[in-house]
Amino acid sequence: MEIPTTLTALLHSVAAKFPSRRALSVAAKFDLTHSRLHQLAESAAQRLMIAGIKPGDVVALTFPNTVEFVVMFLAVIRVRATAAPLNSVYTAEEFEFYLSDSEAKLLLTSSEGNNSAQAAASKLNIPHATASITQAVNSEAELSLSLSQSDSVISVDSVESVVNDPDDVALFLHTSGTTSRPKGVPLTQHNLLSSVRNIKSVYRLTESDSTVIVLPLFHVHGLIAGLLSSLGAGAAVALPAAGRFSATAFWKDMVKNNATWYTAVPTIHQIILDRHANNPEPVYPRLRFIRSCSASLAPAILGKLEEAFSAPVLEAYAMTEASHLMASNPLPQDGPHKAGSVGKPVGQEMVILDQTGRVQEAEVSGEVCIRGPNVTKGYKNNVDANTAAFQFGWFHTGDVGYLDSDGYLHLVGRIKELINRGGEKISPIEVDAVLLSHPDIAQAVAFGVPDAKYGEEIYCAVIPREGSSVDEAEVLRYSKNNLASFKVPKKVFITDSLPKTATGKILRRLVAEHFVTQI
Repeated sequence: MEIPTTLTALLHSVAAKFPSRRALSVAAKFDLTHSRLHQLAESAAQRLMIAGIKPGDVVALTFPNTVEFVVMFLAVIRVRATAAPLNSVYTAEEFEFYLSDSEAKLLLTSSEGNNSAQAAASKLNIPHATASITQAVNSEAELSLSLSQSDSVISVDSVESVVNDPDDVALFLHTSGTTSRPKGVPLTQHNLLSSVRNIKSVYRLTESDSTVIVLPLFHVHGLIAGLLSSLGAGAAVALPAAGRFSATAFWKDMVKNNATWYTAVPTIHQIILDRHANNPEPVYPRLRFIRSCSASLAPAILGKLEEAFSAPVLEAYAMTEASHLMASNPLPQDGPHKAGSVGKPVGQEMVILDQTGRVQEAEVSGEVCIRGPNVTKGYKNNVDANTAAFQFGWFHTGDVGYLDSDGYLHLVGRIKELINRGGEKISPIEVDAVLLSHPDIAQAVAFGVPDAKYGEEIYCAVIPREGSSVDEAEVLRYSKNNLASFKVPKKVFITDSLPKTATGKILRRLVAEHFVTQI
């Protein structure tokens, strides 16, 4: 059998190789095998063709984490169209921006619908359809799609005759834009296939693996690292019954599905740890590894996770433009994993460049730059952003970091988030890590604010652990004992919540705006 050149072809070959293995399940609702998932996706793809969806058309999908989303995503990319998953909590204005920016031809939702998305779609004259999958007792899951036949379609080829191309744009997402308005990132079938291969290889995913998805599927972390890499390995994926992460159900789902690993953002790891401290489970599954990505994981938290769940915690580094994974710490059998490092590049080239494009030596900081088959060909309709991002023949991540003598990457921070206090550049990640090593601090974020004397001054916001009475004086005392004097925060905000993005990322810019307006 020839080697697949598209993600769709890989998934097709998996369905043929492991037809009766579990692919996708939802607590008490569904248990789909790889072959049944493939059949559902093929029949949905045929329906999309009848409805007039053509190669290159963009189809927006806004769903909770459900079987319907997975089937429709696979169907959209199968007909050589582009899937544009959107967060269901967006406002009508946000939906309008994303739907028009992506030039969507169709909006797909669950049968419950989504008022904001539908309002935006109708304003833009974009048709809306719903997808639902029902399963009667002891019978096959059936898909119902509220799609009507397009008037312009006279005859439709069978979906079997559609051949996917490596250059087909399969996924269109927007970056979480830490600075400007979000930029559109097109990712091809070949980009996605390359990333899935990288993730499968570094974590040695096989058909014996199983995971529970805790992250939203409208972003690359959950979609590519959790879902697609599992499906591409013939492995099993469980979706939470609630359609999103629930701390109370998480370990029960993990045990029930014989999970071997999970991937999450630090915020969720923290929630899982807090629950373990206050409400431990009677039994935890034996995990091969736990993965952390999308924001920096403080070494103190990594240590607590390993101790609590007796599994190696592998921190990784990823971004939308790289179809997710760029670097990861290896499994113990493949080498050491280092707290405070995001590991080694996986399946792509990585260098540290200075501002003139010169490659930096080990231990010397500069901008992290990459190139490889997983990297986007460029932002949509954004010449300026592309010129800046692809200088010197490399994709520029906007992150400052250095490679150590073993080739492991250590991130210092976003270029735009480094705090410049009187000429001293301070890494907010480093300050966070020190604050989080305090036993009474649950979450901490350091950020820069404009200052008349130093240009920028360093502030931080702290969420104390439940039942602790840590105050500003204690945070400052601890900081002074563990940080150089110029890195000690000038002001500490004690709070019970921090503004986060939909993916659970804490953006320093948002935190800074939130607290600075209070002064």
